[in-house]
Amino acid sequence: MNINTTEHDLIDRHAIVAKRLGKRVLDSTGELTILHDIDLQIPRGETVAIVGASGSGKSTLLSLLAGLDTPTDGEVWLCGRSLYAMTEDERAAHRAQHLGFVFQSFQLIGHLTALENVMLPLELRGDKQAKAKAEAMLIHVGLAQRLGHKPALLSGGEQQRVALARAFVVRPDILMADEPTGSLDHATGQNIMDLMFKLNAEAGTTLVLVTHDLGIAERCHARIQISAGRLSG
Repeated sequence: MNINTTEHDLIDRHAIVAKRLGKRVLDSTGELTILHDIDLQIPRGETVAIVGASGSGKSTLLSLLAGLDTPTDGEVWLCGRSLYAMTEDERAAHRAQHLGFVFQSFQLIGHLTALENVMLPLELRGDKQAKAKAEAMLIHVGLAQRLGHKPALLSGGEQQRVALARAFVVRPDILMADEPTGSLDHATGQNIMDLMFKLNAEAGTTLVLVTHDLGIAERCHARIQISAGRLSG
């Protein structure tokens, strides 16, 4: 996709830019459009909620913005680079350099301790201070007494704190979170969101958050409403 000088400036000023983004898949009834003609810009340092009904395309949009899935149409620029002009390996390296992720299902590695889970992304970067940084981050999120515990011995809230520590320990430019409180009770979920917004403010990270909770969305700088695969509202 050719872009002019003005568009280059827009891409440089934003953490994420999507242009005419679309996703179609084939099912038993034929072709199904999941996302249609999405244009959006997310400024650096903003907190943005992606909201919409179940099945509206929220998680698909997040996956496309992260380069985890491939669009049928359009393009995404993440931290100044065109994701889909890259090879799959180049996209993976770009994600590792710029992105952190938090998922509803925590996505912790079961045979690793909390400390080892948080050390992992640092070790993959070759960081010689991985253990010290991971310990400090786990203490920061209130898990000083859980460093040696494996996920099965942690509560849901504690597991999500480990996931937050793992995401923020590499100081990502962008954090993407997909329904991060979806597996938690209301009170625990509120505590997790308080912690996420606190860590995000400390780090100055761009936060892109998929949620069905309008109370959480209202805490963000901006809201992206998806309805039947299209931007609305």
